[in-house]
Amino acid sequence: MRKLTFLMLFLASVNLQSQSKKIDKMIDDIESKVIEWRRDFHQNPELSNREFNTAKKIEAHLKSLGIEVQTKIAHTGVVGILKGAKPGKVVALRADMDALPVTERVDVAYKSEVIASYNGKKTGVMHACGHDTHVAILMGVAEILSKNKKMLKGTVKFIFQPAEEGAPAGEEGGAKLMIKEGVLENPKVDAIFGLHISSGTHVGNINYKPGGAMAAAQRFVIKVKGKQAHGSRPWQSVDPIVASAQIITALQTIVS
Repeated sequence: MRKLTFLMLFLASVNLQSQSKKIDKMIDDIESKVIEWRRDFHQNPELSNREFNTAKKIEAHLKSLGIEVQTKIAHTGVVGILKGAKPGKVVALRADMDALPVTERVDVAYKSEVIASYNGKKTGVMHACGHDTHVAILMGVAEILSKNKKMLKGTVKFIFQPAEEGAPAGEEGGAKLMIKEGVLENPKVDAIFGLHISSGTHVGNINYKPGGAMAAAQRFVIKVKGKQAHGSRPWQSVDPIVASAQIITALQTIVS
């Protein structure tokens, strides 16, 4: 949290190195605010396509900075557009907003007590994947860049994406729907950056790569059909439990 990773990645592309001391001080000054935002989002998580209050808080913050704001993209998505004082390309910075249907068991002051309906069942809701941090970081980046827009070359798009964890059954959502609704157009995005926090990375360090990373998940269903037989003649049957156990074990060896 001490160094907003999004911002550090972005500095090189906007030629702000000469202002590094000033930027460093601004980052230090905003740290407590970013932590406060993150804890607020953590304590008030919302499931995919239901990020209504999260979106309102983001919208209010961006508007307070004088940033042009677009809302209700892919249901609850928010986009901020910051035009620099100098001509240049369009860079997008993206953060995900949604939480997971997970009951929080960690006893902290900002623990989530939220209960919601997921697939027809009551469940706890928790930011168990760091999206609360991602949103807070991007809000901090938006504030610092907006205060330095006279030095900016080009335009920055702040994309707050809903439903990264997957839209509810029967609904569209996430990055695919945002793109479908034109989030990368008007103005057309030349490059986009995303980030994901990791407890396995030491504070102050970043890991990065060009292209996509952690970009998708696929779901598939295998149906195993059994065959009945008399208990005295098991060789005439097909036991779906044993067959399923063998499939699960074999699939795991693909990973290992």
